[in-house]
Amino acid sequence: MSQVKIFADSTCDLPHDWIKAHDIGIIPLYVTFGDQNYRDGVDLTTPELYAKVEQTGSLPKTAAPSPSDFIAAFTPFVEEGRDIVYISLSSELSSTYQNALIAGEEFPEGRITVVDSRNLTTGIGLLVMKAVAAAEQGKSAREIAGIVETVKPLVETEFVIDSLEYLYKGGRCSGMQNLMSSLLKIRPVIKVIDGKMTPAYKVRGKREKALEQMVNNTLDKKDEMDNDLIFVTHSMAAEDAEAIKRLLEQKTGAREVALSDAGCVISSHCGAKTIGIIYSKKA
Repeated sequence: MSQVKIFADSTCDLPHDWIKAHDIGIIPLYVTFGDQNYRDGVDLTTPELYAKVEQTGSLPKTAAPSPSDFIAAFTPFVEEGRDIVYISLSSELSSTYQNALIAGEEFPEGRITVVDSRNLTTGIGLLVMKAVAAAEQGKSAREIAGIVETVKPLVETEFVIDSLEYLYKGGRCSGMQNLMSSLLKIRPVIKVIDGKMTPAYKVRGKREKALEQMVNNTLDKKDEMDNDLIFVTHSMAAEDAEAIKRLLEQKTGAREVALSDAGCVISSHCGAKTIGIIYSKKA
């Protein structure tokens, strides 16, 4: 057993079998419908989320874990003598990182190391898997955090949103933008830049055209890739994600192209049929 326990939060969207196989601790964020709170991936699944949105006609709110949530999760491992490296959702998108720092102050100095991923979904997941590999090699918490800090500016996260409806309902775009996007069949493509979700470009026409553009953008950078791992992450778009996975396997020579399902928090902001490609450039 590694002397360093790796933690992430539910927005890392790693496959469940990977989490179990590598003993990764997961802190769930919260999804709230009315006065009912659900732990992302524990009390509520993505299909159930969309069913509730359909029933209520409104989007849920999302919230960070509290400092006490982190303390409760970290304490058993600290008590058994293990150090912890926690890799958080981008501090630009949530107070999750700040709450983890607050929790860390309740433990002896050096026992809890908190790293801001400056990313979301499997952009975090890539960093977590780098940390896991380092922990399994016996590296210290400080060494692991250093590896993650080196890799995180190299992570490329780009995804196609099928509709602006969820961004509109969540207050992230105007009603006019939503209307014009629907009328003109504009597919927005989002990138994570400086820790924020940033509109990168728009593709007019069929969804397939936007997905093809995203794939081509990825393939244009294949010589710059760290070909260890590429994620294709999706929200209720398994068929298209599988087709993109097969294409990337053929064209990139990556050791592994992995499929990942977006959890409730990510899905509540982006909506169904969102698909992203996430990889790291070479160091």
